[in-house]
Amino acid sequence: MSLAQTHQSSAPHIPVLLLPILDAVKPISGQWLDGTFGAGGYTRALLDSGADTVYAIDRDPEVFVRAKTWASKYQDRLKLIHGTFGNLDALATEAGSGLLDGVVLDIGVSSMQIDQADRGFSFMKDGPLDMRMAQSGMSAADIVNSVDEDVLADLIYLYGEDRASRRIARNIVRARENSRFESTFQLVKVIEASLPRPKPGQTHPATRTFQALRIAVNDELGQLVDGLRAAENALSEGGLLAVVTFHSLEDRIVKRFIQARSGNNPKGNRYQPEQEEEVKAFERVGRKAIVPSDEEIKFNPRARSAKLRLARRLDTVSEDISPFDIGLPKFDLERLI
Repeated sequence: MSLAQTHQSSAPHIPVLLLPILDAVKPISGQWLDGTFGAGGYTRALLDSGADTVYAIDRDPEVFVRAKTWASKYQDRLKLIHGTFGNLDALATEAGSGLLDGVVLDIGVSSMQIDQADRGFSFMKDGPLDMRMAQSGMSAADIVNSVDEDVLADLIYLYGEDRASRRIARNIVRARENSRFESTFQLVKVIEASLPRPKPGQTHPATRTFQALRIAVNDELGQLVDGLRAAENALSEGGLLAVVTFHSLEDRIVKRFIQARSGNNPKGNRYQPEQEEEVKAFERVGRKAIVPSDEEIKFNPRARSAKLRLARRLDTVSEDISPFDIGLPKFDLERLI
């Protein structure tokens, strides 16, 4: 099957690395969960490929309104659930599922949300400085207008991996003394003034700061850790865990989680003591992450930074795991309140 056959070019969000997921579980059957429903690309592909039921979770209420135009086609095979995938095991159980045959997670902001200027996710579109996926709670504007300079700098460094975090935070605090931040372009202007002009091919100066704010507003990394542990609880023996990530912080957490839960932690050395071997909960599918083909990147440029990691659930009892041992940055979100 080609990408052109799988996707409609006019779709608001094209599911990334879909074909490798489908290829890993031929033939597809049983109960599946799509923890990041969005435009429904993964959900529809799973149902069309033979899944008996798909439990589709999303925190953004708008996605379910859009799905009304096609969801009825699948009748009782599609269960739409408003919530966060960090709680996917409980949500699926409440919706009537047994153990699941597969869990798919596409981490991060969707193309639909980026393209909506009024959601405030994009530094390329002017709009309210919001970034809330669930459209409730603390916004990005609340953070940049209120938190202390050192907290803001730590946030940009740990969640955005920007070495200029101190300079950016200092200039944001100075700017807000004169005018409250309300729009994305207000913030972009301050960030651009804080950094050298990018060379051709380099990322936009605001990329890392916007990433950091979005992650904090939505607790994306905490949700990812919770979602991985919830998937371990929800999957049946032989069930597939498929996680698509788009930046290094996400991929590091997924990689280390699968390593730790499949007994493939790195051996100890003089810099890092050897970790105690845990009960194996997963078997890795492939040694390395799967990346998009040239064809997929040409068809969908937003796929270029994506990585897919796969693992199969073993018949073992789940154990607890420290989020910091698998790469969660040590930043307390309570500092933002």
